[in-house]
Amino acid sequence: MATKSCLLLGMLALTCSLAVASDPSPLQDFCVSMPNSQVLVNGLACKDPKLAQADDFFFSGLDKQGNTSNPLGSKVTPVNVVQIPGLNTLGISMAHIDFAPYGLNPPHTHPRATEILTVLEGTLYVGFVTSNPDNRLITKVLQKGNVFVFPEGLIHFQRNAGYGKAVAIAALSSQNPGVITIANAVFGSNPPISHDVLAKAFQLDNKVVDYLQSIF
Repeated sequence: MATKSCLLLGMLALTCSLAVASDPSPLQDFCVSMPNSQVLVNGLACKDPKLAQADDFFFSGLDKQGNTSNPLGSKVTPVNVVQIPGLNTLGISMAHIDFAPYGLNPPHTHPRATEILTVLEGTLYVGFVTSNPDNRLITKVLQKGNVFVFPEGLIHFQRNAGYGKAVAIAALSSQNPGVITIANAVFGSNPPISHDVLAKAFQLDNKVVDYLQSIF
């Protein structure tokens, strides 16, 4: 009897943990967001569903190449609840990523989403780093049609490993996955993180910290 009770409790605990592993499940057909609403909720307030229109669930433009004329040589076009109000509460979003030759989508993390990436064109070198204390780097070279998963919250990156352009599309398990680009967050915070903190954390000279903060 005790064994059965322990097994039941374990299954309930697992069920509860899975239930909170991503965005909450919707309690209605849809909840088209009202970005300008003064109501503050964990997500975005809903407009009257009777006022929903087709455009609330629509986005166009992913057929157009993103502008990769920047120092990184990449362009991410997000399609989340900001672009499609009808995604509110649905727990899913996507992004289109264009890469110039040798272009890079730099190390970053999505604090609220797992990402699954599909290569549509070209060759990508991708990877993620596991959490402390191992910090193990897991990498793979992807070709057209290959798929790779980046677990929620882990630092990851993609780099064009070919001579031509590359294109990928990503699906994410949140309507608003968030993005923290590591270099921008550390060296481009507002106000800046103290030199003493950064110099000691990265074992850098203060002049190097100055230079990096001036870039980001």
